[in-house]
Amino acid sequence: MEKALKNLYKKLGYRYQSHPWHGINLGDSAPEEVMSFIEMTPSDAVKYEIDKDSGYIKVDRPQKFSNIVPALYGFLPQTYCAEAVGEYCSQQTGRNGIFGDKDPLDICVLTERSITHGNIIVPAIPIGGFRMIDDGEADDKIIAVLKGDEVYEKWKDIKDCPESIVKRLQHYFLTYKGIPGENAPKVEITHIYGKQEALEVIERSRQDYLKHYGDIENELSQATKDVMGLKV
Repeated sequence: MEKALKNLYKKLGYRYQSHPWHGINLGDSAPEEVMSFIEMTPSDAVKYEIDKDSGYIKVDRPQKFSNIVPALYGFLPQTYCAEAVGEYCSQQTGRNGIFGDKDPLDICVLTERSITHGNIIVPAIPIGGFRMIDDGEADDKIIAVLKGDEVYEKWKDIKDCPESIVKRLQHYFLTYKGIPGENAPKVEITHIYGKQEALEVIERSRQDYLKHYGDIENELSQATKDVMGLKV
């Protein structure tokens, strides 16, 4: 019964589009290789993000200035930044009381290929990340390369990445919320970390997801059995 119900829910995904955050598998080889969901590309003049209720891409705001995201930008499905991610940020920074930003874990995917639209799934290999604190909350940015990219896949760790690219990414995240004449949340990048720390952050974000959202397929299976039991 249990296996049959899980297979049923999987087959429903063949007919109906899955929610990008909850319905896409992070990947059998995660965290070393991950399936990322891309919301924005370097050609976008509008900031797009996922609508967490419906799963559709929505317009968050027009990009008011020339600062554009210098890589494919999105999030890792079935991840969440809460207690475990915040605790790790506290450990690494020596600051107490940091909590995750209550969003999926963000990711930037580097590639020499021109990918001009978002709302796509991109296989990626994490090589590092930024330990970013946004208005007092952990808001890590995983840096990855497109799996199979002939140029970028040779970078195995963020230390292999040219400094100019790292600085470009840093500049974007440190300034993308800044609007002249207005008070913006305080954003800082405390560390640039390598592959092993990136994998740890991903694993902790998976722990946070399971804690807050559970195993959805198992919960659906149990709910279905409960309903069937009521009908008997």
